[in-house]
Amino acid sequence: MPNLGFKFRRDIRALNRRAREWRMIFKGVASTDHPVMAHIIPIRRCNLACTYCNEYDDVSKPVAVDIMLERLDQLAALGTNIVTFSGGEPLLHPQLDQLISHVRRRGIIAGMITNGYLLTAQRVQQLNDAGLDHMQISIDNVMPDDVSKKSLKVLDKKLQILAEHALFHVNINSVLGGGIHNPDDALVVGKRALELGFTSTVGIIHDDGGQLKPIGERERSVFLAMKEFEKKNFSQINYFQNNIAHGKPSNWRCRAGARYLYICEDGLVHYCSQQRGFPAKPLAEYTVADIRREYLTQKDCAPFCTVSCVHQISYMDFWRDPQTIPSTAPDTSASLVQIQSNGR
Repeated sequence: MPNLGFKFRRDIRALNRRAREWRMIFKGVASTDHPVMAHIIPIRRCNLACTYCNEYDDVSKPVAVDIMLERLDQLAALGTNIVTFSGGEPLLHPQLDQLISHVRRRGIIAGMITNGYLLTAQRVQQLNDAGLDHMQISIDNVMPDDVSKKSLKVLDKKLQILAEHALFHVNINSVLGGGIHNPDDALVVGKRALELGFTSTVGIIHDDGGQLKPIGERERSVFLAMKEFEKKNFSQINYFQNNIAHGKPSNWRCRAGARYLYICEDGLVHYCSQQRGFPAKPLAEYTVADIRREYLTQKDCAPFCTVSCVHQISYMDFWRDPQTIPSTAPDTSASLVQIQSNGR
């Protein structure tokens, strides 16, 4: 169990993080000319092969650290408040700690999404030292199966390490749909997360365009039960999922390409992980003019979108600025750049 000195340091770190999050909110409300969050890919390769995932391969090399530092500086120059490292599996990047430290030195909140397999006590301490603010781990089931190896059985020891050593906020995300065999596993995972002092969220798996894949009554009942686990935290602002869980469209203004950016391993800006291919403009050439255009551009994929991070960031502007520019994205079925998963 953590000692009192560690708990004190963790509490101080949490207070500091919360203060910076409030500054992020104030800045976001005051101006719409900057991204609130960017997801950036330092490596596309992953050490796992979940059957529902289209965001990885098993061959890509890490993006060179000097190139990554340039991209992070470009995001800072745009005024980005949060940078989240994703993938693939970001812990496979050998200079990830340097990238996290660079983000923090630029005054940006640093997060990451990981499968957790590579975590050790030493690795967690290195992430503490780098200044990581947020970590999200997705756990799909209690026992590993042919759909996903991200199971509680395999990862529970990793979660205990985080509970004992992590100074950063940890959220455990469970998923429903997409062939997950036992929806009730999400409840077991969520309860374990809360026992360890983490927050817990639930997501609904989307298709390869980020759109809703219908879920059954069993998944729906688990989803509603899981909503009771969610604590008050900006990362759990998922009101849109109530409509999605019942197969209803959400009436919202997607600010992807403006308030939320997805930067692929090639340094291109996309709407999100599931809408790769548009606008597909190099980050080095992205300007406030692009942000202003995309802020006001309608997204035809928005009504049945299940990509939580874009919804969460777009809530900041739900009350203002109707989108008056018609979508100029081509038909998604023909234009999206999707990653091949080698049939796995």
